[in-house]
Amino acid sequence: MTETHAPLNTETEPRGDLCTRTLAMPADTNANGDIFGGWLLSQMDIGGGVFASKIAKSRTVTVAIDAMNFRKAVYVGDLVSVHANLVRIGRTSITVHLEAWVLRRKDMPQESILVTDGNFTYVSIDEQGHPQAIEREGAPIST
Repeated sequence: MTETHAPLNTETEPRGDLCTRTLAMPADTNANGDIFGGWLLSQMDIGGGVFASKIAKSRTVTVAIDAMNFRKAVYVGDLVSVHANLVRIGRTSITVHLEAWVLRRKDMPQESILVTDGNFTYVSIDEQGHPQAIEREGAPIST
């Protein structure tokens, strides 16, 4: 049986490399006044793309998003941080586990809260947009 959700991070602090940090603004809300899930997903994809490109040393494109867990709402004024952990490197692809954490503007003392996480897969591409082998220490990965 395949697990469809990423395991819950029971840590109280973010894991992995900080890839991006931004402030949730009123323009990012849905009809209910909460931050739109699509906005949060895009912030995670930006952070994951930065992380994947750094590892691949090339352009990368998103090819899959898997095991997304929207755990808590994000509100206007929350400081959103996206952290990345490498899950797997294939011949042309990189799978990254991304976590979105917030610091609530109104919480004192401020405590990091995990709001969303999931696995994103990126493919390394050449200048023509075709998949290319990811090089590791000067040699392409052969797996």
